[in-house]
Amino acid sequence: MTNLDTKTISLDNLGIKDATVRYQLTSDELHDITIEKEQGVETSFGALAVKTGEFTGRSPMDRFIVKDDITKDQVWWGDINIPFNSEKFDKLYDKVTNYLSNKEVFVRDSYACADEDYKLNIRVVNEYPWSNMFAHNMFLRPTAEELKNFSPEWTVVNAPGFMADPEVDGTRQHNFAILNFTRKVALIGGTGYTGEIKKGIFSALNFILPVFKNTLPMHCSANVGKDGDTAIFFGLSGTGKTTLSTDPNRSLIGDDEHGWTAENTIFNFEGGCYAKVIDLSQAKEPEIYGAIKKGAILENIVMDDKKNVDFHDTSITQNTRVSYPIYHIENIQKPSKGANPKNIFFLTADAFGVLPPISKLTPGQAAYHFISGYTAKVAGTEAGINEPLPSFSACFGAPFMPLHPTRYAEMLSKKMQEAGVNVWLINTGWTGGAYGTGSRMKLKYTRAMITEALQGNLDNVEFVQHPIFGLSMPTTCENVPDEVLNPKQTWVDKDAYDAKAMELANSFRKNFAQFEEMASEEIIKGGPIA
Repeated sequence: MTNLDTKTISLDNLGIKDATVRYQLTSDELHDITIEKEQGVETSFGALAVKTGEFTGRSPMDRFIVKDDITKDQVWWGDINIPFNSEKFDKLYDKVTNYLSNKEVFVRDSYACADEDYKLNIRVVNEYPWSNMFAHNMFLRPTAEELKNFSPEWTVVNAPGFMADPEVDGTRQHNFAILNFTRKVALIGGTGYTGEIKKGIFSALNFILPVFKNTLPMHCSANVGKDGDTAIFFGLSGTGKTTLSTDPNRSLIGDDEHGWTAENTIFNFEGGCYAKVIDLSQAKEPEIYGAIKKGAILENIVMDDKKNVDFHDTSITQNTRVSYPIYHIENIQKPSKGANPKNIFFLTADAFGVLPPISKLTPGQAAYHFISGYTAKVAGTEAGINEPLPSFSACFGAPFMPLHPTRYAEMLSKKMQEAGVNVWLINTGWTGGAYGTGSRMKLKYTRAMITEALQGNLDNVEFVQHPIFGLSMPTTCENVPDEVLNPKQTWVDKDAYDAKAMELANSFRKNFAQFEEMASEEIIKGGPIA
C-alpha cells in the first residue's frame, strides 16, 4: 500500500469540507494509487495508462467565461468565448465543492510561467489521482522552499464525476469548463479529459498577459540553438508542432504554450509536454518515444495482454495522448526561457496538397496567416468527415483566446518587426495531390527545410512567388528535391492543381471576412492575390 503519510492542508476556504486531502503527493505515489484504485494500469514502458471516459478531447461548446466587470468589455464574446452568468457560477461552484466534501481529494500547488516576473501560482484540486499526476507533469513544480510560503493566486477545481443539470445550472450539457476572472477559479466537471485542466489555465493567461502584463501569449512550441537563437513553432493539432520542436540538435524550451515579453524574452508556461501519440514510432520521434516511461501518463491507448502499446490503434480515439514532465526530454533549456526569436514557423497540414512545403512571409502575410490559423481535417478524424475540410483556428488556438484575434495579431506583428524575425509557412500536409491521391510530406524533408531556414542558408537563394497565394517559395533547398518545393510541379494534372488552389484561396477569404473590420490594410493584403 502506498505511504500517504504526507503534509496535509485544509480546503475549507474553498468550500470543500471534511475532505481527506492528499497534498503534494509524488508522481510515483499517484501512479501507484491510480493502479490500486483500478483507475489505470502500468504499461510495458512503465508509464501509466488511463481512460478518460466519455470525453477523449476538449468540448469547445462547453467552455465558458463568466461575464463580469473584468471581462464584459474585453472578451471577444461568441461561439468560442461563451458568456456564463456570475450568479449561476456561484451556485454551480457550491454544488461542485459540496460534491467533493467528505471525499478523498488530491491537491497540488504548482505554478505557470517559467519567467519569475510572470509566475502565476496555482492550486489544483482533483477528484482523481491521475488527474493530479497530470497537473504534476504539466505545471511547473515549486521547490520545497517555495512551498513553505506558497500562496495560490488561481485555483483549478476538477471534478470529473460531477454531472451538471443543464436546466438548473446554466450549462449546455452535463460537462463544463468555466473560467471566472473575478474569483480566479477554473471550474471543471463532468469530463475526465485532462487537457481541460491545462487549457483552462492557458486560456486564463491568454487574457491576463496581454491585458495586464503587455506580454503576448502564444499557442506554440519553442526551442533554442547552440548559439542562443530561439525558434517558435505555431500549429494546430496534427501539424507537427511537438515533433518538429523536439530536435536533438536544439534545446527544447517547451512544446505548447509560451509568452513573449516586452523585455524580449520567450518563456514556457508549462513544466511538461502533452503530445499526440497516434502512429508514434521510435524511429521517427525518438525523443517523445523515449519520454514514455515511469512518470508519464498515456491516455486512451490500446494495449495487448502483455501491456504493449499499439500506437496505431485508434479504436478509442484519434486523440491518443501522453503527458510527461519536461525533464523526460534530455535536451531541454534550463530554465525554460530564450531570447528574442530569429525564426517563426507557422505549421499547417494542408490536406489539399496546395500550399508550398516552405515559404517566406512578409509581415502582412504573417499577420494574415496567424489570424487565419489554417490546417485541414482529413477523413476519419471526426465523425462525418469523409473528405478533406479546411479548418481555421484564429491565432492557431482560437478555443483558448479570450480576446479578439486581431489584438494578438497586432502584438505579434509589432514584435516580429521590432525583432527583425523571419517568418515561414511550413506545409507538413500533402504533396503530389490532395489527401487520397498525393502523399504526406516526408518528415525528413520538413526537418531539412527547417534546418536550412534556421541556419540562414535560405537567405541567399532565389525565391519565386506563388501565383495564387502570393507566397515566396525558395527554388532550392539542401536535401530536398527541387520539384518538391513548388507544389504545382508535384501534381500530374496542373489544371486540377490550379482549381484546387483557387478553391482553398476562396476558403481563406470566406473565413477572413469575419476579421476584416478590425484588420489593417497591410494585414488584409497579406491574403491570396488571385
